Amino acid sequence: MANNLNLFDLVPGKVLIDRYEILRAHRQGGMSAVFAVEDKENGERRELQAFTQGLFANREQAAEFADRLQAWTTIEADSIARLHDLRVLDDGTVLFVSDFPPGQSMRSWLGDQARMEEGEVVRIARGILEGLGTVHAAGLVHGDIKPASIYFQPGDGRGVLVDGGITPGLWSAKHLGTRTALIGTPYYAPLEQFTGDSPDETSDLYNLATVMYELLTGSLPWSGRSYVEVFQSKMQKEPPKMSLREPGVEVTPEIESAISRGLRAERSERYGTARAFLEELEAAIA
Repeated sequence: MANNLNLFDLVPGKVLIDRYEILRAHRQGGMSAVFAVEDKENGERRELQAFTQGLFANREQAAEFADRLQAWTTIEADSIARLHDLRVLDDGTVLFVSDFPPGQSMRSWLGDQARMEEGEVVRIARGILEGLGTVHAAGLVHGDIKPASIYFQPGDGRGVLVDGGITPGLWSAKHLGTRTALIGTPYYAPLEQFTGDSPDETSDLYNLATVMYELLTGSLPWSGRSYVEVFQSKMQKEPPKMSLREPGVEVTPEIESAISRGLRAERSERYGTARAFLEELEAAIA
């Protein structure tokens, strides 16, 4: 087959690079078209993301993006969607093939439910922190953890992160600089990213703490309808108490304290490692 991709041809039954048969469109991708596919070599169901040539200045830039994601093929952790295949087509389209995520996204779940039970939030967070420990030990950063990038099967107690490294990888490959604009999603990003810092290990932990707060209360800790309002809200030394943010919320003080530390405005007062955050959660439920 020609090593080019026409997005209008991406329909069920289409086979890409003589291997991946499209089953259906899948989740919403902010910068990509995302599909459920069958790997014809082994019969496994996978998820395929297509980053079109329009995202890149040329094929060389697309290849640089793929190179920056290549290290994710070495990551093996239950809570991280495994990257199985990366291809750069002749036209500059990048294909990113990974595990098919389980269940539904946290964002979808939050759209249907008010809050999540504390025990399940902690179980899911513990697994994700273990996975982030593996990611960070490899010198990698997810870069944009939010409800839309966490998938889970309700009641299973296991969350799976998708889209690892995509946001910072694309930013870097496009040579947009390290201190030019926010990289990530404003509501979940730490204060320093608003002033231009790139995502790092500690920002992944801040992202996760924000998601935990939202799951437990049904509300984000930071208010604001605009970029500036969200930034100003995050300048508070600590997040609002969960019971004050959302009346009727009951969270054990130890769990709230563990999450609150992950959300402090000053980076030096937050967790420096996934292990430190995990140990705090472990102590809170002991």
